[in-house]
Amino acid sequence: MLPRLAAILLLPLLAACAAAPVVEETPPEYAAVEDGGFLIPAVDPLHLTDLNRRTDVVYNGPEGPGTIVVDTHSRRLYHVKEGGMATRYAIAVGRDGLTLRSTTTVGRKVEWPSWTPTANMIRTMPETYAEFAGGLPGGLENPLGARALYLYRGSRDSYYRIHGTIDNASIGRATSAGCIRLFNQDAIHLFNEVELGTTVRIRSREESLELEGLWEDDEYGRIQPAMQG
Repeated sequence: MLPRLAAILLLPLLAACAAAPVVEETPPEYAAVEDGGFLIPAVDPLHLTDLNRRTDVVYNGPEGPGTIVVDTHSRRLYHVKEGGMATRYAIAVGRDGLTLRSTTTVGRKVEWPSWTPTANMIRTMPETYAEFAGGLPGGLENPLGARALYLYRGSRDSYYRIHGTIDNASIGRATSAGCIRLFNQDAIHLFNEVELGTTVRIRSREESLELEGLWEDDEYGRIQPAMQG
């Protein structure tokens, strides 16, 4: 059953990967890693570009240190640091406007989280999700990947997460059911950096255009800076 779920999630993206510009070999930060009794595979260079590797950058937004800033338009996540810097991560976001839009806080942090499809997911795609209504334990075939940050509005779970993935090809694309995905290696890195109560802010399109410029999907659905001229 689980391989079939993975295949359903991956099929639309496999053909797209080959034509995207990629790095020549897996960087050390995306190497295989043992964690929690599982061996997380290395991220295949096929899924890595200079645009979607984790990197420290000068931060140009107004948010203070400690804040997580999600830019769903350029499909980047920033964890703001001291000294005007931030760690930048590539993300996958919700398709068709499903992504979270309001400010939240990190209410829970879970290693190797279990996953249960929402009632809406089961209702709209029963052929895919109904058999998993009882949930899946954490592991390499769990869609939440190695880590999850559970986002809350006040004391209430928003049901949105920032989490790892079993689908490295999705990073940089609008493919999720609404949550924010990272490479598992990046999810672990971010998890270790943030504390409970961390503010998570979603940029508006107008803010993104001002700070990042215009980004658009290439023919394979992977985000890139818009061509000028």
